[in-house]
Amino acid sequence: MIYLDFNRTTPLAPSVLEAMQPYWATHFMLPGQEHTHAHAVGEALEQARESVAGMVGCDPFEIVFTGGGTEANNLAIRGQLSSAHPQRVQPAGNGHPALSRPPRANSAGNSTANAAGHVLVSELEHDSVIGAASSLQTSGIEMEMIPCQPNGIIDPATVQAILRPNTRLVCLQLANPVLGTLQRVREVADLCHNRGVSVHCDATQAFGKLPVDVSQLRADTVSISGHKFYGPKGSGALYVRRGLHLAPIGYGEPREMGLRPGAENIPAWIGLGAAAYLASRCESEVGDNYSELSDRLINGLRSTLSEEPILLAQHSPRIANTMAIEMPCDAVRIQKAARELVFATAQSSAPPDEMTRSLKAIGRTETQIRRTLRISLGWTTSRDQIDLVVSRIAEACDSVLTR
Repeated sequence: MIYLDFNRTTPLAPSVLEAMQPYWATHFMLPGQEHTHAHAVGEALEQARESVAGMVGCDPFEIVFTGGGTEANNLAIRGQLSSAHPQRVQPAGNGHPALSRPPRANSAGNSTANAAGHVLVSELEHDSVIGAASSLQTSGIEMEMIPCQPNGIIDPATVQAILRPNTRLVCLQLANPVLGTLQRVREVADLCHNRGVSVHCDATQAFGKLPVDVSQLRADTVSISGHKFYGPKGSGALYVRRGLHLAPIGYGEPREMGLRPGAENIPAWIGLGAAAYLASRCESEVGDNYSELSDRLINGLRSTLSEEPILLAQHSPRIANTMAIEMPCDAVRIQKAARELVFATAQSSAPPDEMTRSLKAIGRTETQIRRTLRISLGWTTSRDQIDLVVSRIAEACDSVLTR
């Protein structure tokens, strides 16, 4: 098999597996126990936290370990919006956001913002972001979608135009896992902070493909998922800007700064730290390699197929390893004809999957969506593999078109 969907099939890096091995059996104690071996586990866990913090450019105490990107998104969104007394973000003297109280009610008992509030979510977000925000509508939170431009980019001016006095949170991903487009998070964060609004950024797709510095991103919370950069599945973290208060979304023994109850998943989080250390050393180099390989793939398909494929959002800022390509025939039929290739196609059944939603957000028709396949390259993808993939896809297209 040749895997061309590393968004879902990313294997563990050997060095990550090696780092995790001792914590399945030899070092099995929990870090909070009063024992020498437990203290050693705690020290290893904090070293992993430092590695993740080093990858994202923050202090270790701003990193909360989670069970993956989905949990991180839920904690960020529900943790901010479930509070009955929201805090407002205001620019501080050092240029970083600070916190202040929400607006007071006027003499008639009304405030400029209702008690629950309003949240903006981009059309391109992951199901966990949309689902977390949507779940709070029963508590009086109003959710509104931010429309996307045909080039796969959310315009900051659009965000600014639909902000309200009672807007509490804006959710904007950094990189889209279908189109690969990179959003202008810093611009959105700056304009939101000027209005006292927090910003959550799902950056899970970006790590391991390009350097990400949260101090430059300026989002208040940022989600991280380990398996996106060769760490273990079910491992993740949330960057929480210092001074920002989150409410826990689960209850039990207070762990992870009081935000995540329950026993720590030591092997997974040690593996996440090892993967973060590896990614922080390789991101710039692999970015250049992705650009070369993606160009080789697209140019190869264009020179081989009888009808030229379309690379969606090709002129927008993108992560180089992720491509949505409209083919000259049905993508599912190509997938069946090229059985040794593993790539993603849109699901036609309801509810629409993330790929379908992203393609609809940029205005693609049902026919165009059925013809689109998503390819995401990995660190180990080679030129020979790319050439073989071009050949197999061309053969599959010919087979489909001549039937």
